[in-house]
Amino acid sequence: MILYIAEKPSLARAMAEVLPKPQQKGDGFIRLANGDVVSWCIGHLLEQAEPDAYDPAFKQWRREHLPIIPDDWKLVAKPNTKKQLAVLKKLLKEADSIVHAGDPDREGQLLVDEVISYCNVPAAKREAVQRCLISDLNPAAVKKSLATLKPNKDFVPLSVSALARSRADWLYGINMTRLCTLAGRSTGYNGVLSVGRVQTPVLGLVVRRDRDIADFRPKPFYEVLALLQTDSKAQFRAKWQPSEACQPWQDEEGRVLSRALAENVIRRITGQPGRVLAADNKRQRIPPPLPYNLSALQIDAARRFGLSAKQVLDLCQGLYERHKLITYPRSDNRYLPAEHFGQGPAVLAAIAAVCPGLSQAVAAADTGIRGRAWNDARVEAHHAIIPTTRHTDGARLSGTERQIYELIARQYAAQFYPHQELDEKKVELEIAGGRFVARARQQQVAGWKALFTQGKADEEEDDELQAQLPALKTGDTVQCLQGELQEKQTQPPRPFTDATLLSAMTHIARFVTDGELKKILRDTDGLGTEATRAGIIELLFTRGFLERRGRQIHATETGSRLVDSLPASATTPDMTARWEAVLDAISRKQAGYRQFMEELQGQLPMLIDSVKPDAFRGLQGGKPPRKRRGPVRRRARG
Repeated sequence: MILYIAEKPSLARAMAEVLPKPQQKGDGFIRLANGDVVSWCIGHLLEQAEPDAYDPAFKQWRREHLPIIPDDWKLVAKPNTKKQLAVLKKLLKEADSIVHAGDPDREGQLLVDEVISYCNVPAAKREAVQRCLISDLNPAAVKKSLATLKPNKDFVPLSVSALARSRADWLYGINMTRLCTLAGRSTGYNGVLSVGRVQTPVLGLVVRRDRDIADFRPKPFYEVLALLQTDSKAQFRAKWQPSEACQPWQDEEGRVLSRALAENVIRRITGQPGRVLAADNKRQRIPPPLPYNLSALQIDAARRFGLSAKQVLDLCQGLYERHKLITYPRSDNRYLPAEHFGQGPAVLAAIAAVCPGLSQAVAAADTGIRGRAWNDARVEAHHAIIPTTRHTDGARLSGTERQIYELIARQYAAQFYPHQELDEKKVELEIAGGRFVARARQQQVAGWKALFTQGKADEEEDDELQAQLPALKTGDTVQCLQGELQEKQTQPPRPFTDATLLSAMTHIARFVTDGELKKILRDTDGLGTEATRAGIIELLFTRGFLERRGRQIHATETGSRLVDSLPASATTPDMTARWEAVLDAISRKQAGYRQFMEELQGQLPMLIDSVKPDAFRGLQGGKPPRKRRGPVRRRARG
């Protein structure tokens, strides 16, 4: 008997749909016509044991117990899924061979692997386990995945990476949460002051942004524009570029703070001739934006529709599992396998059927265009989120489901459009010893941009750009008719929103303080994973550390006090960025589990000693912790 173990019931049903019939439904499994069986997990069936499983004394939260470091790690059955675990344990004993069909990411790999290990499957049978990677629940795609199984042992590093993440989060979260919660209780705060290697740096980002805004004092700065005229009477403007001699009157961002300096420049250039130092005219070809991964989709949906990260993830799960209209949504990848290119016409036809509003965009698509999205070298366990070939009536979707599907569909359709082409002109000039620059940009070919009637919500026109510039070449002369003074005010940082907080988590290098670490981080390195970011943000709201004011996200007093109590290493992204880099390296066999865990265990006592309990003085309120659950949560699974 072959036992297929899916990550969740919806995937099991999709697999059974293409396997031998007639079928018999059992309690927690589906028996196929040939005697094989499809069963499932319900996300993680197992979880890290609570501290009192290692020592009953740990049931009481006491300072002298810390740090708690297990010698022999224990997994326990989750109370609400014990029954399904028992079903799998029995089926694993009966099975001659096993097919692992967890989701195509490190958590999906671990959650089935840990069940196989927990149920003491013999080594020979474990060695022969096959891996099935499914990103699309439609029958043709599922059938193809079942026909291309791979040895599960090839994915051991992915599982080890997830295991390291799970245990490290337990060590860090349990110890630091108990310590801070005990400190809070001593001042009268009754809630759990949870600390996590991802949630706390995210909270730190918001706290520091709020304080930067509160402490901000606007100051004026000055820019000088030269109104210029050519011999043919064509006029344009160029902006003054301060020289190094002006640095004493500039701020750290190069803005001129001296009005007198700017006015002096105006006096010197007005009525004076200018000479063209350089004139460049370049045709810029901008390729279509890549298809979405989950974070990019969540950011766009937050900007356009005001949806939270969790709302977008939930909507995607529905489009993937219930409607089968999109591929696997928890993807961190924005590329597609080369073999998917041939499915373009079928996917576009499905888009037109589901979204009649995009039928014109589909009709204008050129399926002969093969852009950068199709790149096997950039595809790993899973690929970008794209529509499937399934046709259905779009009226069956809710309003928000339709919004998310249309975003995904439009981004996919853009892959079959030509590049946007812009003419960019730049002229550098010298006037009375000062350097000036004029820039202009004109769209020549709309290309894929025609699909996007509005730009991204955060795009702003560059006020230095002009629609066009006169034809100029090096050595040409112009006349400065007058200098123009522009007085502006420095602006405070903007409060975080769902979109900008997700963007900060995804591109964390901008907020890392360690220069060396910043250098080695990739564009894709971030706080948390595609699957966990939405839950992390929601947890911070649930704990009472963050609050919403309209679309803005701010820290509460409790959140601010928690950040104040902790060392900088716990509230900045640096440590977490290092963790994610090492966990990724473990998944690629470029780093080891043991060294990672030993380093963390060595750091714990120092972290514990650096917490400042006085930060909680006077803090009141908070809800008492629930009886059973500890501070560390598994990611929510479908």
